Amino acid sequence: MSFPFAIIGFDLDGTLVDTAGDLTAGVNHALSLAARAPLTVEQVRPMIGLGGRHMLEQGLRATGGVPGGDFERLFREFLRHYEANIAVHSHPFPGLIEALDALDALGVKTAVVTNKTERLARLLLGDLGLADRFATIIGGDTLGRENAKPSPAPIHEMIARCGGGRTAFVGDSIYDMEAANAAGVTSIAVRFGFPNQPVETLGADHIIDHYNALLPLLRELGDSHVQSDMGRRD
Repeated sequence: MSFPFAIIGFDLDGTLVDTAGDLTAGVNHALSLAARAPLTVEQVRPMIGLGGRHMLEQGLRATGGVPGGDFERLFREFLRHYEANIAVHSHPFPGLIEALDALDALGVKTAVVTNKTERLARLLLGDLGLADRFATIIGGDTLGRENAKPSPAPIHEMIARCGGGRTAFVGDSIYDMEAANAAGVTSIAVRFGFPNQPVETLGADHIIDHYNALLPLLRELGDSHVQSDMGRRD
């Protein structure tokens, strides 16, 4: 039998790549300009998921509040620092490269849908040597911010760009799962990402602990789909 999925989409931060160290450094640079105490990686991780502006707002709230008149300057400084140091500490999660290799060998199209801006997503993936691995990369601004996750719009766009077919989406946040579920695709949560709540409460169809479990799960879902079809024919 052929592989049961034609398209596998991935979130970026906390799913494909552990970016917490570099994001934390960017937030702390902005906090230092506001005379705030730095945050730890563990404190910043749950703030990741809705884009850099939201993350910095959360960091400022955690250290004394958002300075309305100075926020835009701090956000520009965060972006400048982060872009200049985008892949210092960031690295793919264990097993990712092997999973991508296996999907490539099966002819499965892979794609990225992130709430990071498309430019920064392409810069990060390019620095890590991963950008050319994906059929398309859709950022939080690609379709307009109003169509970023948890909207299903970027998932629909991903499927269209990849030529259609049975799709699964892998992510680490409730925004990923809400977007995938609303788009009607199989949603898979990773336990190793940056969720701001227990992974069991994200609403995912399935959960994996490591990328070595991704292909066996997808094959299992294909087998169950075939068995279900056979049962209906009976």
